[in-house]
Amino acid sequence: MGLFNRLDQTVIETSVRGTELLEAPLLNKGTAFTAQERSTLRLDGLLPCRVETMQDQLDRAKITYNKQTTDLRRHVYLRSLQDNNETLFYAFLQQHLTSVLPIIYTPTVGKACQLFSEIYRKPRGLFISHDLIDSIDQMLANVPQDIKVIVVTDGERILGLGDLGIGGIGISIGKLSLYTAIGGIDPYTTLPVTLDAGTNNQELLDDPNYLGHRYNRLDEERYYQMTDAFIAAVKRRWPKVLLQFEDFAITHASPLLARYQDQLCCFNDDIQGTASVTLGTILAAAQRANVPFKDMRVTIVGAGSAGSGIAETIIQAKVAQGATEANARAQIFMVDRLGLVLDNQPDLYPFQQALAHPVSITKTWGTTGERADLLQVVEHAKPHAIVGVCGQPGIFTEAVMKQMAKNHSQPIIMPLSNPTARAEAIPEDVLNWTEGKALVATGSPFNPVKIGETEHVIAQCNNTYIFPGIGLGVLAAKASRISENMLQAAALELSQISNGDFSPGDSLLPPLEDLAVVSHKIAVAVAKQAIADGYSKLESSDAAIEQAIEAIYWRPKYQKTLAS
Repeated sequence: MGLFNRLDQTVIETSVRGTELLEAPLLNKGTAFTAQERSTLRLDGLLPCRVETMQDQLDRAKITYNKQTTDLRRHVYLRSLQDNNETLFYAFLQQHLTSVLPIIYTPTVGKACQLFSEIYRKPRGLFISHDLIDSIDQMLANVPQDIKVIVVTDGERILGLGDLGIGGIGISIGKLSLYTAIGGIDPYTTLPVTLDAGTNNQELLDDPNYLGHRYNRLDEERYYQMTDAFIAAVKRRWPKVLLQFEDFAITHASPLLARYQDQLCCFNDDIQGTASVTLGTILAAAQRANVPFKDMRVTIVGAGSAGSGIAETIIQAKVAQGATEANARAQIFMVDRLGLVLDNQPDLYPFQQALAHPVSITKTWGTTGERADLLQVVEHAKPHAIVGVCGQPGIFTEAVMKQMAKNHSQPIIMPLSNPTARAEAIPEDVLNWTEGKALVATGSPFNPVKIGETEHVIAQCNNTYIFPGIGLGVLAAKASRISENMLQAAALELSQISNGDFSPGDSLLPPLEDLAVVSHKIAVAVAKQAIADGYSKLESSDAAIEQAIEAIYWRPKYQKTLAS
């Protein structure tokens, strides 16, 4: 039976008693245990005499939360609440989602990852290293749950902060928290994992408190020995699991996805999730700006795995709307730290080569120098949208923004890098430089900006709009794979949700407090596409899909606890 057995949606039974029960976060109700439960589960005397409701506990938790003096302290408090009482933690997240989202996830989670070894309190998730690859089956057996969703990272490229070693598991924990709080995924079926491949961060190697392996990152042979062993063990124990790759460096992100995407149901959120939410936002912005998406030109600043994933997703969407692939590719302009990506560059990865423009384009433009810089690209290509995923603050300069506004009446400006300090531009600057013309979306949260009489609400184009719904749809449909069509369906659904009635200054995306509703609609769209693609045997009717979603949907409510 394991830790507990659900008799139905309101009753569970468990064999654990006393302090052991109070230390089990998925079973602990703290002061909400009833008098009868306290007697039968040997809790008498271990709790204060007052029996509280969940709302009583939430009110006390809010008071304590408000007393924390920094965002990092608020993050640590929420993590301690999660480690003590998981149900209450998720109820708190849902009740205060808009205000706590930046605390439990980006941007504060970046600081928490940097200080992971310092703020570490209780174990959560699995830490797998090369020297233990022969024991991975036993490690997975140490996790008794029926795992349905895994988020795995190797910590090499955390947000825009770089190599944080095992501290990257904070991202996995944060993502899974949102799978549950927004997507309704049962937390008992989720598992955060970090692959401890070492670190090249000298500060961590020199830090006496660092909890990971103190050696430089593994060479390629040993690295893939470890990932192969991990994937093989996961397939043996949980062959139908949904596995999300998170924050892997450019050298491994695309190769890992290509290596394993046909072996189990997996996706890379930085490549595919970011691409999907960006596409959804651009589709919404195109309608606002009255620009046919098929004809849109887009500049992407940052030619790594995330930027290239966005480009390929936009190209696929354009082709689906009737464009030829050649024309769609010609409308995408990738810019790296040296300028426009050209096909004569010797150091391009294959996925970058497919997006490179011929070197002759700069001669056609009459630009000086072999590589056109960002301003020259904007002057000559006249993109309708500019997307930043390079983590270089300030690269969207005043000159670039003014040129965008000169080219188009409503330029689409998307500085998406996280955390906030890594954003390519600040929305207030962008709107001032464009005289309020720009349609702006960012990766991190920003306050509204008032230009003249119009208040501009800044959309947060964050994967949070996408991955919880993808997870819910995949699990409800019992999909065996995640197809590009399913990701496109998620983006299209997001754009349709976003484009109801709107006024000048309105956000390009739905408000954060509607994320659960958005995720539900995306889950339906993803499930339908999984069925159409042949990756699910679920009946395709709306009623069958809704029933499948409701059957697995988890809500943070206390259940009556019985002794087994």
